[in-house]
Amino acid sequence: MSKDVEAGIRGGFSAGDYLDQPPAPFFDADELSRWSFYRAIIAEFIATLLFLYVGVLTVIGNQRQSSASACGGVGVLGIAWAFGGTIFVLVYCTAGISGGHINPAVTFGLFMGRKVSLVRAVLYIAAQCLGAICGCGLVKSLKKANFNDLGGGATELADGFSPIAGLAAEIIGTFVLVYTVFSATDPKRKARDSHVPVLAPLPIGFAVFVVNLATIPVTGAGINPARSFGSAVMFNKHKAWDNHWIFWAGPFIGAAMAAIYHEFVLRGGAAKTLRSFRSSSI
Repeated sequence: MSKDVEAGIRGGFSAGDYLDQPPAPFFDADELSRWSFYRAIIAEFIATLLFLYVGVLTVIGNQRQSSASACGGVGVLGIAWAFGGTIFVLVYCTAGISGGHINPAVTFGLFMGRKVSLVRAVLYIAAQCLGAICGCGLVKSLKKANFNDLGGGATELADGFSPIAGLAAEIIGTFVLVYTVFSATDPKRKARDSHVPVLAPLPIGFAVFVVNLATIPVTGAGINPARSFGSAVMFNKHKAWDNHWIFWAGPFIGAAMAAIYHEFVLRGGAAKTLRSFRSSSI
């Protein structure tokens, strides 16, 4: 157990003990023999399927209502609430089973932070992408005409924005999301703020909500490669694949930046590594 001496005693609350989990092994073949591992993969698949079902259906419903009525649909605010609220619910439901990633960028960021092994990261991402395709396929089967006519809910670079601007929006948006994931699940923070009854899925859901508000007008708010990939596969029209690399490169770069910032700057990983290096040199 490590004592959180930085927080001290503030406002009548004493800092609690916290235990940092050891870094996940880079390659853990033993995971392949555990049922809990496959249960987590199934949970990621189902959660991503439901996330895409609710999110894409909301996008298509908004476009249909906007084109049919002068009053319009739920708008950007409603879409952002749908994505953020669904993430809150699904992370709450699956966090104890798989960690509630539901996003290849989150999985990649946690892999960079040594929270998950390479085996788990690769199979999580595969399950998330497959779940996204199935979720969009379910929407397409229910509303095929609207799905094809209204763009399939695919993320696309908006007119008037360059690919560099779209890439920057995806990097910054994913940085905010993954940074929130690291902060909300930090055991040191949990010990320090144990008197504050805040669920980790709540700030994560709000992060998705605010990032969607900011980036929907630019890229349609990818910040989740599985979300963009699933809708592009099921819509499968040329425009859905235009600049599709943005929706992979941006989130992965943003996730890596968030992992490095949290682990090596905020958690002092760089300073600890430097001290260890100096001690071994002496």
